[in-house]
This record gives sequence, C-alpha cells and structure tokens, in this order.
Amino acid sequence: MKVHHLNCGTMHPYAVPDGLVCHVLLVETDDGLALVDSGFGLLDGLQWKTRMGSTSRFLRPEYADAETAIRQVEALGYDPHDVRDIVLTHFDGDHIGGVDDFPWARVHLTADEVVAARARATLVEKRRYREGFIDELTVVGHSPSAAEPWRGFPAATELTDIAPGIVLIALPGHSRGHAAVAVDAGDHWTLHVGDSFYHHGQVDRTGGVPVALRVMESLVARDRARVRANHERLSELWAEHDADLILVNAHDPTLLRAAQVAAGRP
Repeated sequence: MKVHHLNCGTMHPYAVPDGLVCHVLLVETDDGLALVDSGFGLLDGLQWKTRMGSTSRFLRPEYADAETAIRQVEALGYDPHDVRDIVLTHFDGDHIGGVDDFPWARVHLTADEVVAARARATLVEKRRYREGFIDELTVVGHSPSAAEPWRGFPAATELTDIAPGIVLIALPGHSRGHAAVAVDAGDHWTLHVGDSFYHHGQVDRTGGVPVALRVMESLVARDRARVRANHERLSELWAEHDADLILVNAHDPTLLRAAQVAAGRP
C-alpha cells in the first residue's frame, strides 16, 4: 500500500521552538483510501474555541484550510468519497477534527477508547473528549488481542475489514484506549504511534525535549507509568534500526519531514 505523510495542522506552543504538526497518514488500499488520524478539519477554523476549548491557548494553532485532510486529498487528485475508513490512535480533538469532513467514513479505534470517550469518567477525560460526538459517527471498536502480538507489542489486531496489512496495536497510557497503527507499505512498515511520545528526543535519546512538552505530556496522561514504559519500548525499537520500519508519531515535525523524504516527497 502506498502511504502519504500529511501535515493536517500546525501549532506553535509556548517554549516549543520547532512547533508541532498533526501527522496524518493517507493510505491507498485496493478498495479506496484510509486515513490514520485526521488532524484539524474545516469546522475547526470556524469553531475553534468550542471544539478545542482551553487547550488552544497553549497549542496556539495556525489554522489553514489547505492543511485539512480533505483539501489535501483533493490536491492529490483523489475524490474525498474514496476515503472510506479513518483509523484513530485516540479521540483527542487534534486527531478527530477532520472526521467531520468525511461523514460517510467508518471510524475505527480501540473499544477501550470508545468506552472512555462515551463515559468521560475523569476530569481529564471530560476536557479531552467532546461530549456526545462519538455517538454521531459510524464507529467500529476493536479489541487488540494477545493472540496477535506485533514486533514485541503484546496486543494487536489486523484490520482486514479495511485491508490486509493495517494493524491496530494497543498502546494505552496517553489515553485509556490509545493505540498505534502499523501500515504495510510494501518495502517497509510505517508505525504511527500517535501521542505515545511528543518529541523524537524521547526515543532516540538525543535529548533536547522542550520542558513544555514534558509538562503537557504528564498533565494529560491517563497513566504516567505506562507512558514511561511506552517510551522505553519505543526507544528499544528505535535502537534496533530496522531498515524495514519507519517510526513516526503525531506531532514531531522532524519525524514528519524524515518520513516525507523517505516516501519520495521533497
């Protein structure tokens, strides 16, 4: 499957010199297109305070209509109606904004994240999940199984109802049902780990992680111990230097640029 690496949202948090992106995968399958996460959507530009709340004060988004997934799908020459599935790493606002622009698409995420988004049981979950929004969507909940481990991750499931070679991997910590998504791009796998880490220095051990990102990660984490464990596992994966694996996350612009170059985009 061909994978396009898109930036569907630019943000400039205080004390984060390189800013943040919303790294979205556009996947060409035999039966259409699929998105992994969706970044900001058209409505975010009109209803920012309502849809993002107080987090927008810290994130300081630079909204651009042309960055939305639907506009980039069109710019690549595709019909937006060919986007039939959207796989979400989790249900935070900066990952689901573009879902509104594809109302016909099925939305896939872990069953645990579906429960969390509906229950909104903690103060953090009340702030992070838009009340009632998940019930407006065609949601497909998945339960990654220990019977299907993937590269050392203990629970995964292949989303064959979308296409063989798309794997949803349980990676809770940032949120209750957070997941990673692996996509078989033919000569390599792309592993999108969402918000399992914010900055490449957390896994490649080069340092330079802005304090503001460390603080934000800690404040919004559902389970800080699991976040730290995820850092360790992903650091091990990074250190293995597998030539057939591209590791990306949701918000690091350095990893986005590297993935785009690897995919042949200047």
